[in-house]
Amino acid sequence: MQIGFIGTGVMGTGIIKNLLKAGHSVTVYNRTKAHAQPVLDAGATWADSPKAVAAASQVTMTMVGYPQDVEDVYTGENGIFAGARPASLVVDMTTSTPTLAVKLTKMAHEQHLLALDAPVSGGDVGAQNATLTVMVGGDKSAYDRLLPVFQQIGQRVNYFGLAGKGQHTKMANQIMIAGTMTGLTEMLVYAKAADLDLPEVLATLSSGGADNWSMENYVPRILKGDYTPGFFAKHFLKDLRIALQEADRMHLDLPATRQAKQLYEAMVDDRGLGNDGTQGLIKLYEQPQD
Repeated sequence: MQIGFIGTGVMGTGIIKNLLKAGHSVTVYNRTKAHAQPVLDAGATWADSPKAVAAASQVTMTMVGYPQDVEDVYTGENGIFAGARPASLVVDMTTSTPTLAVKLTKMAHEQHLLALDAPVSGGDVGAQNATLTVMVGGDKSAYDRLLPVFQQIGQRVNYFGLAGKGQHTKMANQIMIAGTMTGLTEMLVYAKAADLDLPEVLATLSSGGADNWSMENYVPRILKGDYTPGFFAKHFLKDLRIALQEADRMHLDLPATRQAKQLYEAMVDDRGLGNDGTQGLIKLYEQPQD
């Protein structure tokens, strides 16, 4: 297929490379062209705007930072909707708001396009290894057409219903991860204070009821002092804020998620560590502020 992809960050780069490996032609755009060089070297083609990407593509995928970025990429003067071919597909893989997913789907339909919201989970490792989990909402006919493509970048793909349902599912995912990230952080702080062998603690917990993806993937990085982002802390904070906004709309109180948001606000907003990976949360405990 002729696939367009906008956003060549940590996640987008892995996805694009797997699309190229699967034999698709991929046209890309990123706000900073230098950040697209790894995928250009792998065989992707550069376009100068989201509009130009969409004009060259049967399917245009996006994975950018924040909901406002999503809206700009789709609706701006040189955005996707300005260049998309009639009957083509648009797929937002950014973790964004369900409300925006519904709005963009309505706009897509007005232009005779099909739309999906398809956020993913699995971090940089999943993007590189084509083992992502893909959570999809939107037009069922578009999902049916793209399922083989999703299966080339992910190991689990599920359709949840109308526009916005993929984003709601991703919010459920992020609520769960909030608990595992705070748990693994405080587990390490406790184990270190008790003078335990931390690699042995990880091996032991990974074989029992405490096992989880975040612990297996991020604790080894923490033990090596590696805080490079598999997923940026600033983006995770954005996700937690969206989840709590949606919870408020549904009249839900999620105190554990609120506490996780406050911890990540301390990390990102107060300490300026938003470009660290989510595992950098442990710095709040290791390097307390005066």
